[in-house]
Amino acid sequence: MPRFMSLIRVDEQNLPAQAPDPDFEKRMGALFEEITKAGVMLDTAGLAPTSQGARLHWSGGKVSQTDGPFTETKEVVGGYALIQVKDRAEALEWTRRFLEVHPEHWSVTAEVREVQEGPSDPTELPCP
Repeated sequence: MPRFMSLIRVDEQNLPAQAPDPDFEKRMGALFEEITKAGVMLDTAGLAPTSQGARLHWSGGKVSQTDGPFTETKEVVGGYALIQVKDRAEALEWTRRFLEVHPEHWSVTAEVREVQEGPSDPTELPCP
């Protein structure tokens, strides 16, 4: 069965000032319980803010580093979910349900991409 990565994107410069409604954690907990019991969820987590991160870039035979925050970037990955489902449609359905749990006044984007199962030998990996 294919695996999909759902990348949860947020705008760190415009995070909601208003706290989520009291039932948010209950709704999220119920969804996580359902997706786990269904055997779909492989891993999920939120990520620390970009102010605590760094970017490494390879170019011209050298690695450069930029420490966060990354204010020039509108949306950043704020979390992820790794799921294993029968097809893309099921991955999109679980991700849609995840987004619908959030309060209406929040703005959250999810990018869903299939994990490419590659060769076990790293020398066989495709180069960009």
